[in-house]
Formats: sequence, C-alpha cells, structure tokens
Amino acid sequence: MTARLCVLVSGRGRNLRALHAACADGRIDGCITRVVCNQPQAAALEFAEQAGIACRPLDHRGFATRADFDAALADAVAESQPDWVILAGFMRVLGAPFVQRFGGRMLNIHPSLLPRHRGLHTHRSALEAGDAEHGASVHFVTDELDGGPVVIQGACRVHPEDDEAGLAERVMSDIELRIYPQAVAWACAGRVQCRQSTVYFDGAPLRAPLDMTALEEGF
Repeated sequence: MTARLCVLVSGRGRNLRALHAACADGRIDGCITRVVCNQPQAAALEFAEQAGIACRPLDHRGFATRADFDAALADAVAESQPDWVILAGFMRVLGAPFVQRFGGRMLNIHPSLLPRHRGLHTHRSALEAGDAEHGASVHFVTDELDGGPVVIQGACRVHPEDDEAGLAERVMSDIELRIYPQAVAWACAGRVQCRQSTVYFDGAPLRAPLDMTALEEGF
C-alpha cells in the first residue's frame, strides 16, 4: 500500500522537491499528502502549491508559546493521516509531546556527520573545527535535538579552499538529495524501522549507519 507522507518545511524546499520527484517516478512507494510550513513566504510552500500538494501554512510567530505551536502543528500533521512524517529543512525544535505522538515514524535530514555538529551552522562549525570530512545524516527524530538513531550518512572531503556556502552546496547536491529519498523509500517499503532506539534494516539491527554504498540504482 502506498505510504502517506506529511512533509514539514521552512525554506527553499530542495529536499521536498527531491522527495516529490522520487514519489512521482516510483522510486518511493509513497505520496506526499500534505506539506506544512512555518514560514508563509517560503519557496518550499510555493513549490508545493504549484505541484498540487495540499498545503498548510502555520506561522509559528502567531502562537503565544512553543507548546501552543507544537500542538497546532501536531493537529495539522495528524489531519493528513500520515504513515510517515518527514522533516525536510524544518527549522523548529519539536517538543517531546509532538515527538511522542509520531514517534518511530518521523525522519529528519541533518547536514553533518552526526553526532558531530548538532544544531545550526553545521558547515561553519565543520570548517572551524578543521574537519577532514563533512556530510549529512538521515535519522529518526527523538526529543533529543539531532540525537535520534541514524539510518544513513554520506560524507565528502573538506577542501582547503572550501567556504561555508560552497561546502553547504556540495553537501546538499552530492549527498542530501541522494540519501534522503533513499531513506524515505526504505521507510515506505518497511525495510527501515526503529524499535527501542535501534534502527533495523531488513529485519536486522544496524550496528553502524549505512553509507552511500548502500544506495540503490537511481538514487
């Protein structure tokens, strides 16, 4: 059965576009049934509307407290009856009640090789730390910021001439846009699950995150 996806966005929507394309061409056995965006002017929301995806703008600035926004967000997500909740550049920290409501079926992509460089400005942090490698990670969402168990990571070398913008673009184009659709495809096919804080792939627990050698043809 085709999985129902609710995608949460805040910005340009490049991962959203990649997920939409992978659903459209059958690489993901899923359908994006709703996009929820906390930035009403975001390019991601404009893309979703043009693509004919049901959209729900939900400006976090219109709520008195973080908890109020989280509650409204949870209801907006639940209305679409999703099998999976996919965070694609969603720039809000989710509270424990939200995470618990959708626990075990919520994925995020983070632009670093977790557990290194959690939070914001990861590319700058990698450069300042002198990291030899940088990349991105797809992980299950828990109530620990960027702390959920990792499904797959992709890495690239950091070059001496790299600046923050160039490194960010390479991580996005060469890694994020490939590993996130793949991870979502696995999730929709039932190949990836999270049980008791452990990722299972094809029924076996992962001892370490998968890497880009696990990508299937077309991803």
